Amino acid sequence: MAPPLTGLLETCLYVDDMERARAFYGRLLGQEPVLTEERITVFRLSDGTVLILFRRGSTLEPVEVPGAGVIPPHDGSGPLHFALAIPEGSEDLWCRHLGEIGVAVESEVSWSKGRGRSLYFRDPDGHCGELASRRLWERA
Repeated sequence: MAPPLTGLLETCLYVDDMERARAFYGRLLGQEPVLTEERITVFRLSDGTVLILFRRGSTLEPVEVPGAGVIPPHDGSGPLHFALAIPEGSEDLWCRHLGEIGVAVESEVSWSKGRGRSLYFRDPDGHCGELASRRLWERA
């Protein structure tokens, strides 16, 4: 039996243009990042998780953290998918917000068994973002 987990801590996206991605996610989330460097930008979400943007190709070598250890190399390519949790019933507010910041809703899905709606959009790097309530994954 595996030891207990308490949830997912980080979601990471790899971007080609850090300034463009930082501006996009700052507008989308309505906040400033908590960490901004040339190769990394971090946004803290309200549930304690973080969205991390890495400049694509900038983490191909180990990164030594002085006095702490070494972060192994990692990277990603291609359009990834991620979902951000939104409050139940706030889909229309999010549709308006996306429109106000110039982001098109690419697709909308109404889930069976009353599990809400998902709004799908693309970021400037082609990643497929989803906005959905946590009810989406409730057990039947």
